[in-house]
Amino acid sequence: MRTVYVAENLIDAHLVKHALEAESIPAFVRGEALTGGIGELGVFGLVGVMVPDLAVPEAREIIARLHLGTPAQAGVSAEGGLPGALPA
Repeated sequence: MRTVYVAENLIDAHLVKHALEAESIPAFVRGEALTGGIGELGVFGLVGVMVPDLAVPEAREIIARLHLGTPAQAGVSAEGGLPGALPA
């Protein structure tokens, strides 16, 4: 098994896991039980999604199509503020 995605949180990891499983790729969330140890453990890289070695190339393609890490731009106007918001 190899890690194909390092998640920021459990929800993110499970979204990736379910997307991979929907394409018939078995996936495992690594570090799920470690999130309760924040403060005792390092903060980054605890949670990841792992797949079998043979499925790594296909899994990476699927993850790339998910467009993860792209900031949401919905609801932001061309001026950079929220629609209908007045300056303070």
